[in-house]
Amino acid sequence: MKEDVVHQAEPLVGGASNDIGLLMMGKTAVSLLVVVAIILLCTWLLKRLGTQRRGGGKHLRVVASTSVGQRERVVIVEVENRWLVLGVGGGQVTKLDTLDSPPVPPPAPEGPASPPLTGSFASRLRQAMQHNLRQSRPARQRREDES
Repeated sequence: MKEDVVHQAEPLVGGASNDIGLLMMGKTAVSLLVVVAIILLCTWLLKRLGTQRRGGGKHLRVVASTSVGQRERVVIVEVENRWLVLGVGGGQVTKLDTLDSPPVPPPAPEGPASPPLTGSFASRLRQAMQHNLRQSRPARQRREDES
């Protein structure tokens, strides 16, 4: 009699242990997904913060970069108004050439402030188009017209 009770209880205990095993596997899988999500979130945050930090450099600036192979790149870096042409690849950086940086064009001089647009729509449109034409002409032509 006692053995019958034990034999009847074994399938119940085995089934319960299978359910517990599946439950533990599910918890483990969910935990693993949470850890992977945290790693991806941290990577995304580091990329976002790292880009802003690099942009604030005043003495060093990457002017241009182009790929010349699978792992090789040519990069132009501006340092103290000089351009360095660098070859980057294979875990090393090689200086290829040094160039003077091109002069920075001076900012366009601000002309006299145009009077505010007044009148009807047609006169406002005419004033705006004349203003845009004056702004779009080269500075040399404007000087010739003024003299």
